[in-house]
Amino acid sequence: MRDRLTESEAAAVLKLAAAAADEDGVAPLSEHVMLHLRYGGDARARNVLLFENSPAELAGYAHLDPTDPVEGPSGELVVHPRFRRRGLGRKAVHTLVAEAGGRPVRLWAHGDLPAADRLAASAGFERIRSLWQMRRGLQAPLDRPVFADGIKVRTFVVGSDEAAWTELNRRAFAGHPEQGAWTSDDLLQREREAWFDPDGFFVAERDGRLVGFHWTKIHGGRRNDAHEPIGEVYVVGVDPAERGTGLGRALTLAGLRYLRSRGLGQVMLYVDESNTAAIRLYESLGFTHWGTDVMFRHPGSGERAAHAPNRRATP
Repeated sequence: MRDRLTESEAAAVLKLAAAAADEDGVAPLSEHVMLHLRYGGDARARNVLLFENSPAELAGYAHLDPTDPVEGPSGELVVHPRFRRRGLGRKAVHTLVAEAGGRPVRLWAHGDLPAADRLAASAGFERIRSLWQMRRGLQAPLDRPVFADGIKVRTFVVGSDEAAWTELNRRAFAGHPEQGAWTSDDLLQREREAWFDPDGFFVAERDGRLVGFHWTKIHGGRRNDAHEPIGEVYVVGVDPAERGTGLGRALTLAGLRYLRSRGLGQVMLYVDESNTAAIRLYESLGFTHWGTDVMFRHPGSGERAAHAPNRRATP
């Protein structure tokens, strides 16, 4: 278990993840972990490297993020297709559970693949959360966005809007286990990414105060990309005081129309399966369910002990 990877080790993990994505048709690691690999991430995060053969070849990787004080650590893992069915996935999972020190551990599995489901069940994890990917075509009609009186919409200004946006994001996602915890560093890391485009990052103001945003993203379309470009409704956030005014819908439409203006044919988004209000909104905008990411949870030794039956013999 390591806290920091060398540049060459991180590059090897990224290459391993690309091989797994080619095999499975879905990226095995989240954007959060990929940014950690590229830029170092939080020093508290832990990394597991699994090797096979002689000389040693990188066969697997696991990441543990211990920063959530409420829900506990969360992890992700990937095994190179050439080294599967050798017990490496189970070894990685057991290492993550041990590193958690008895606390519950959550594990993301992207694409809801049967092999991940089997591994989780065999290691004592239960399925607790599903994240939907939804998609729609951009050739179909799109309504014009209608904003309430007093709302002004503009694009994000790099070097000026970071603090206000971070505070708005915290308010908008106060109950969200990942998005609500973003810091200014999380935003700055994404500003360094090749896909970052402030022209596709819309913010809404009321009386000079940020009250909503729609941050779009474009995947692919660059040299050596293996797939056609696709747009993403990356994050839509609305100040709690503005909910019910139609601001979220209007900002979503503004972003969709921008992505269409870039010549894209498809757009995607992620939404929690339990967020029925958001799913209804996206379905009303023409999105349909495309795929699912799953979170599993291991109770940890402390919780198992607390719920274990009393095995003392009766007198």
